[in-house]
Amino acid sequence: MEKHGAIYNICAFGAHPDDVELFAGGTIAKSVALGKKVAIVDLTRGELGSRGTAETRAKESAAAQQILGVQHRENLNLGDGYFEVNRDSLDAVIEVLRRLRPSIVLANALEDRHPDHGRGAELIHRAAFLSGLLKIKTHDSISGEPQLPWRPQSVYHGIQDRWRDPSIIVDITGFEELKAQAIAAYATQFHQPEEARDAPQTPISTPEFLVHLKARDVAMGRLGGVKSAEGFEVKRPPMVSDLDVLG
Repeated sequence: MEKHGAIYNICAFGAHPDDVELFAGGTIAKSVALGKKVAIVDLTRGELGSRGTAETRAKESAAAQQILGVQHRENLNLGDGYFEVNRDSLDAVIEVLRRLRPSIVLANALEDRHPDHGRGAELIHRAAFLSGLLKIKTHDSISGEPQLPWRPQSVYHGIQDRWRDPSIIVDITGFEELKAQAIAAYATQFHQPEEARDAPQTPISTPEFLVHLKARDVAMGRLGGVKSAEGFEVKRPPMVSDLDVLG
């Protein structure tokens, strides 16, 4: 199926700029610290958000990338609020998967408050399978060369706004501050003490939302007996060669 080895250890997809930081910021920061090669792909520019603009969110996502130490980030601009799981969007994701060739894919929650999250999760899940099919033809968007099939080893769906029972949890103890800094880079989206009082309020712009995020990571950590963790769900049970790797 695949003719070359993986280029990236992890590729994290988010429906909007800031999604990946919210559901996997700690996991990504830790992975980078461990020497893993990580990419982030945003499906949309977040242009329909009540706060900020596509341009400000692009600058914020670049800042968050630097904070996390992520080697590559790109935006597919599929259309905030309107992208569908169709041929065009699937082909766009397949092209990225075949170009970046990640071993592990992270994606949005299977179901969440924002409908783009669940739709993005389904898009990535389907594209990860289709990307391995020989008869689907795509071309590298940079070089123009025909691409070879590539299927990631695993797809893990993050847990973002609503609580969902995780299939696995990742210990992010010691990386909480880097995650918080990456989230704070999105100054237009989340609560800032000095922000203008006339800025529109959203479900994620209140100070309570940031408290909720930290409390969820603590609750996930408690499940594994650690200080903080991020949870992920899988549609296909992960396979291990030895029970000892499960800890």
